[in-house]
Amino acid sequence: MQIPLIITLSLHVLSSVFWAGSSFTLARTGGAGGEQLFGPQMGAAVVTMLTGAYLGHSVHAGMFGTAEQILAVGALAALVAADRALHGGRAIRSLRNGKADEADARSRIADARLRIATAQRVAALLLAVTAVCMGAARYA
Repeated sequence: MQIPLIITLSLHVLSSVFWAGSSFTLARTGGAGGEQLFGPQMGAAVVTMLTGAYLGHSVHAGMFGTAEQILAVGALAALVAADRALHGGRAIRSLRNGKADEADARSRIADARLRIATAQRVAALLLAVTAVCMGAARYA
């Protein structure tokens, strides 16, 4: 039983570090490169949430003490962060699908970049809350 937990924990940590790190980077750079990182970010988010659910079920089954409540707040923050990132994905989709004259295209691109950056900033903040919750749960 130890090996599956170790593998799952490793996948959880690695995917969450990529997700949070890329969100922090995109938030800091104003969303530059958001189109290329959207797919890998969402893949990491899915892996993070699935492995987190498995770990919660395996390690914390039948309990809902202080540590589990703190982890639940962190999980909720991660879900909202994924939702915010999906809003950035809608802006990316509008970049790819839009057809307009050059002046309108520049305005549309600037607006989409702003929406991507805003979504990533909110997601980065929520993922920071998630990381704090995971750390705090160890001491609860």
